[in-house]
Amino acid sequence: MNFHQLHIFYTVAEKGSFSAAAQALHMTQPAVTMQIQSLEDYFGTKLLHRSTKKIELSEAGRTLLPHAKRSVELVRQTDEAMSAFTQMLQGRLQLGASLTIGEYILPRMLGPFARQYPDISIVMKVMNTTQIMDDILKHQLNFGLIEAPIHHPDMIVEPVMQDELKLIVPAGHALADRGEVELEDVMAYPFVLREKGSGTRQVMEDQLQKKNIDPQDMNVVMELGSTGAVKSAVEAGVGITMLSPSSVQHELALGLVHIVEIRGLEFKRQFYAIHLKSSLLPLSAVAFLNYLRQQEHAGVEEMMMDKGSKES
Repeated sequence: MNFHQLHIFYTVAEKGSFSAAAQALHMTQPAVTMQIQSLEDYFGTKLLHRSTKKIELSEAGRTLLPHAKRSVELVRQTDEAMSAFTQMLQGRLQLGASLTIGEYILPRMLGPFARQYPDISIVMKVMNTTQIMDDILKHQLNFGLIEAPIHHPDMIVEPVMQDELKLIVPAGHALADRGEVELEDVMAYPFVLREKGSGTRQVMEDQLQKKNIDPQDMNVVMELGSTGAVKSAVEAGVGITMLSPSSVQHELALGLVHIVEIRGLEFKRQFYAIHLKSSLLPLSAVAFLNYLRQQEHAGVEEMMMDKGSKES
């Protein structure tokens, strides 16, 4: 018995067929069948009952399945733990990222990672969550980074980073020089927002509803399909908006927009990594996800230190 056989057995059980498992594992169907037969020979009992339409686990197979699953998970955790000590990682890392993450969050983080792992080639596609999931299922991406959790039987979803939306107003706006305002004051002004269904819009509306405020009461004068378009409209004085500070760093530096705090209200959101259950992530992907978690942890520690210094 070896781990490879357990991994194949687990994948066949999860997929429900030899053909689907073979596709997920990049193996031929006869090779998958042979490995399952070898595992059955080792235990001296049938693990799967085969029929023309589907497979079913035998009693022995149902007993083995949780142990096989733990073995797959243990190897993944071992890769994650040891990747921190592997400095000579190589290979091509292909990932997908949703709009805000791919255009504004990740680019500033890729430089330090590339210097730490110069032999890893990164290819990033910026697209919506559905497209990312499709490419992962087709084995065209190693993993994806998205702005909201998804539920898919073939996917592992895990939190990796956090972000927070802030009120963004144009230079010269009546609120621009006020460090903190009441929500009631903000609601009186026209808003330029991302389209309904976007992660940014959903986070904002969810938090307003928690404060018993109907998002329909907002004076939304324009809905736009990209963060860049929203920023341009705000700079032009069309209205105010809610965006991640990461997406307006350039505009803040030039004094084109200002961040205004809303008293007693936070618009925090979680970012998630998604990848296939049936495929182990390459070490390059494990190293990158660990790097993102480390950056998040360092950011939290920095905020705590800043808070402590201000309070003292």
